[in-house]
Amino acid sequence: MTAASKETLGFKTEVKQLLHLMIHSLYSNKEIFLRELVSNASDACDKLRFQALTNNDLYESESDLKVDITFDKDAKTLTIADNGIGMTRDDVVNHLGTIAKSGTAEFLSQLSGDQQKDSQLIGQFGVGFYSAFIVADKVIVETRRAGESAEQGTRWESEGEGEFSLESIEKAGRGTSITLHLKEGEEEFADSFRLQNLIKKYSDHIAIPVFVQQDSNDDDGEGEDASAPEAVNQAQAMWTRAKSDISDEDYKEFYKHVSHDWNEPLTWMHNTVEGKLNYTSLLYIPAQAPFDMWNREASRGVKLYVQRVFIMDDAEQFLPAYLRFVKGVLDSNDLSLNVSREILQQDKQVDSLRSALVKRVLDTLEKMSKKDAEKYQTFWNQFGEVLKEGPAEDFANREKVAGLFRFATTQSEGTEQTVSLADYIARMREGQKKIYYITGENHDAVAASPHLEYFRKKGIEVLLLTDRVDEWMVGHLSDFDGKAFQDVTKGELDLDELADESEKEEQKQLEESHKALIERLEAALKDDVKEVRVSSRLSDSPACLVVGQYDMGGHMRRLMEAAGQKVPEPEVALEVNPSHPLIERLDQEADEDRFAELAQVIHAQAQLAEGSQLKQPAQYVTRLNKLLLDLMK
Repeated sequence: MTAASKETLGFKTEVKQLLHLMIHSLYSNKEIFLRELVSNASDACDKLRFQALTNNDLYESESDLKVDITFDKDAKTLTIADNGIGMTRDDVVNHLGTIAKSGTAEFLSQLSGDQQKDSQLIGQFGVGFYSAFIVADKVIVETRRAGESAEQGTRWESEGEGEFSLESIEKAGRGTSITLHLKEGEEEFADSFRLQNLIKKYSDHIAIPVFVQQDSNDDDGEGEDASAPEAVNQAQAMWTRAKSDISDEDYKEFYKHVSHDWNEPLTWMHNTVEGKLNYTSLLYIPAQAPFDMWNREASRGVKLYVQRVFIMDDAEQFLPAYLRFVKGVLDSNDLSLNVSREILQQDKQVDSLRSALVKRVLDTLEKMSKKDAEKYQTFWNQFGEVLKEGPAEDFANREKVAGLFRFATTQSEGTEQTVSLADYIARMREGQKKIYYITGENHDAVAASPHLEYFRKKGIEVLLLTDRVDEWMVGHLSDFDGKAFQDVTKGELDLDELADESEKEEQKQLEESHKALIERLEAALKDDVKEVRVSSRLSDSPACLVVGQYDMGGHMRRLMEAAGQKVPEPEVALEVNPSHPLIERLDQEADEDRFAELAQVIHAQAQLAEGSQLKQPAQYVTRLNKLLLDLMK
C-alpha cells in the first residue's frame, strides 16, 4: 500500500443531501441495514457461482460460499463479509460512489420527515448499502474481485459526510467485507443473540449459509474470546421447500429479499410443475409501484435459476413488459446451464415457460378481482396503467387482460368506484351494440364534455378514459366480448341503435329546416372545418367538434404533439345544436360580417370545450371583447 494509491473523492451534491437525510431521519426501521447487507452478500455469492460455471478457477480453491458476520464489542464494530464475486476498483467507484443513479431526485422529493414512511423508501430506491450509515458513523469496505491477484484489492471508506476515500490494498481472499463502526447507542448490533434473531427474521430464506460469531462464555476476566461461529439460517432455497413448511411471514420476508421493497407484497404464487416442463416459480404482486416503473432502461424480470444455480438477476424473457411489476424467482430443470441471453430469447422452452407464468399471473389477478375487490382496487390503482399495455403486446391473452381492466364511467361519477368491461356489458341498454367511451386529460374534463349530453339523456353509460395510454390501448383492443368500442367524439352518431322512431324523424326535420344556417356556417368556417352539420348528440351545448371515424382522437393528437411528433390534421366537423338559444340567435343574424364573427366564436368555444388550444387565442379574445362591448351599448 502506498500513499500514491489512495485518493479522496466527493459524492455529488444531491447524494450528499440524500446521505444526510438517511443518516439523520430514517431511524424507525434501522435494523433494515443488516437485511440489505446480507442480501447484497448473498447476491455476490450467487454471481460467483454462475460465473464459475465456465471458469472454475474463480473459486480459487475455496468453493464453499458463505457470509460471515463478526463483531468486536470493545471496538464497537460489526463486519459482514462474503467470499462472493467481489469488486474491482472501477466497480467500487460505480456502485458505491453513486447512489440510486436513476432515482436520487425522486427519492429526495418523497422524503417527508415521516420516519416510518421514509424508512420504507430505502429498499424501493435501491440504496440498501447506504442504510449502514443509519447505525454507523464510519463504513469501511475491503474487496477484491475473484480471479484477480491479491495486490488488486480496494478499500473504500466514508463517514457519510459528503466524500469517500479509495485505497489500493492487498487482500488475500476474494469477495467483500463491510465493517461498520457503530454509533454511540447502537451497541446492540455487536451482540450475537441480537444478530442471530435478525438473520432468522430477515435472511433465513437465502441459499447461502450465514455464520454469526458467538458471544464468549469467558467468566475469568481474561478478556473476550468468542467461540466458533455457527450457521444460523436454513441456507436452503426457499422456493424448493414445501408450501406447507413455509409461513406467510417467510414468504413476505423473501419478497423483500428479491425485490428490495420494504412493503409487504399484495399476494404471491408458489408453484412446482412436473411434466412436459419441470420448474418451480415463486412470483409476487407488489402492493406499491416502484419509482422507475416508467423508465424503459430500468431492469425488470424474475431471478432465474437452473437447478438452483443462479443464472441472472433480471430474466425479462419470461414475462412481457406489461407485467414488469411482477417480482420473484424461476427455477427450471429444462434450460441449459450455459444458456446465453440471445439463446434464451429463441428457446422453445423459454416460450413455454413464459406462457405458463403469464397464465399464472393473469389467473391470480382474475381470482383476486372476484374474491377481494378492495385488494384488487389497490392493485389497479398502482399498476392498471401498465396492464393496459397488454392488448398491444400479448394478442393471445388480449381478451383475458382486458377482462382485468377497470374504468370510471358516467354512472360512477362522484364515487371512487370503477367497473369492468363485463359489468359494463351486463348493464348495457337493450339494443345497444357498442361500448362507448371518451378520452381526455382528466376526469373533470371528460365528464363535462358536451359529447356526453345525448348519452346522459338516454341513460347510456360511457367509459371515461383519462390515462395517457388509453386511446392507444383501445386502438389495439378494438372490441370485447363481441362488442366494438366507439369513441363518442368520432364520426356521426349512429341513432339506429340509440333513438326511437320519433327522435329519428325529429332529427331529419331539424336537418331540413336548418339547411340555410348550415350553409352560412360552412361558408364562414370554410378554412377551419370540413363540414358543419346539425348535431344529434347535443342537448345543452351550442356546438361541438367531431373528427372522422378513423382519425386520431384529439387527446392522442395533443399527447403526440407535446412529445414533438408531427401528426396529420384530422377532418373536423362542427356539429351545432339548433335548439340552443345562441344558435337560434345566430340564425337570425342578418349582418354577414357579424354572423362570421359569431361563428368564429362558437367554433373557438367548441375547441376549448374539447380541451384543444386555440391557434390564435388573442384573436378570440378580441372577438369576444367586441361582442361584449356591443352588448353593453
